[in-house]
Amino acid sequence: MLGLALTLAALAALPAPARGELPRRLSFDPGWRFVLGDSSGAERPGYNDRGWRRLDLPHDWSIEGVPEESAPGGGRFGYFPAGIGWYRKSFRLPAGAKGREVWVEFDGVYMNSDVWLNGVHLGTRPYGYISFRYDLTPHLRAGENVIAVRVDNSRQPNSRWYSGSGIYRHTWLTIVDPLHVAPEGVWISAPTVAPGRAVVEVRTTLSNHGRGGETVVRQVMLDQAGKEVARADTSLVLAAGDIELAQRLSLAAPERWSLDHPYRYRMRTLLLRGGRAVDSVATWFGLRTIAYDADHGFALNGVPVKMRGVNLHHEAGGLGAAVPEQVWESRLLQLKAMGVNAIRTSHNPPAPEFLALCDSLGFLVMAEAFDEWTIGKVPGGYHNYFEEWSERDVTDFVRRDRNHPSIVLWSAGNEIGEQSQPNGAAVLKRLIGKRKAGFVLDGL
Repeated sequence: MLGLALTLAALAALPAPARGELPRRLSFDPGWRFVLGDSSGAERPGYNDRGWRRLDLPHDWSIEGVPEESAPGGGRFGYFPAGIGWYRKSFRLPAGAKGREVWVEFDGVYMNSDVWLNGVHLGTRPYGYISFRYDLTPHLRAGENVIAVRVDNSRQPNSRWYSGSGIYRHTWLTIVDPLHVAPEGVWISAPTVAPGRAVVEVRTTLSNHGRGGETVVRQVMLDQAGKEVARADTSLVLAAGDIELAQRLSLAAPERWSLDHPYRYRMRTLLLRGGRAVDSVATWFGLRTIAYDADHGFALNGVPVKMRGVNLHHEAGGLGAAVPEQVWESRLLQLKAMGVNAIRTSHNPPAPEFLALCDSLGFLVMAEAFDEWTIGKVPGGYHNYFEEWSERDVTDFVRRDRNHPSIVLWSAGNEIGEQSQPNGAAVLKRLIGKRKAGFVLDGL
């Protein structure tokens, strides 16, 4: 299939690590154990999980169950079971990880997840659609390590549609030098995009948890075929801590991203010390202009475009919430053949691979954050967590997805009841804060 072929070709074009060099990011999906139901003490590394089921992630335990009319989620949940489940994985770090920092990343866990490493509680995330990570470094041991995840989807109903249950999206292990690009730390924008020239600005957040010293931050811009088309080097002396660096690159005759020509570039961000790369991050992006006008509507690259859109939830019918990428690709290609050119992610952040397909196939996306704010639509919904978690969830949402050329609208909420109340504007202002991103509110 065309979209999948483009995605696989793009992955193949990523710079391969040198022989003996440890990859920065590894799949953490294989080799988990799972049990449905609560298990006292399962967070402890010595807990006996040999009777648990073996599986690879992503995994949706609800779709595996038998629908029953008495299921607490009711018809909106397809009458499938929910409840509590546990996941555990024993792992050893690959050779070469000593002296480095290690993070575990979850693209999505539904919902109310708690994570432990070697019996140490790393944290909790209530929202089932947000991506998050934990730093494992302080709690790692030489030899065997055990990560445990408790997922609580027992409070029903908590969604107005089928949500699924469990670690239903991909997981990753990221291993970096003490000097590294911060998580989601590359932000690419284009102050100028014209047929004859583009100016690309790269803002990079650098984290230095090791020794200070002179560092070269190099941005190498590659075209879709992997050929270098622009470069920028900046030398600076880094102390311990985090800083943000802005760099600009100029490109003649840029290829602009559009619906019929979804051309993407790749920025390779390298941190060099003594001529040796200590970190390297690849970021895909597109060059395009968007504009909204009350009289003329939406324009992409200066050309008026009528959005012919659909809403898409995160699941795939009978396949549940753990959706294979090939299924998303097939659905998107069918929608494109129907004449659809725009998608609203109803009503939450989607899987990262879904947005990558929208980029490569040429769709306009309205990326949505929440279905609820403080007024609930279902008893166990996000309104129970909004006050404590919304700002962090929105920040993580925007930082993860801000480089996607397909996203042309950010939605802070769907059919939000309190938008007309006096505190509605204050809630929205607090939500988006000083973020340099345009938000809309459905119905506002």
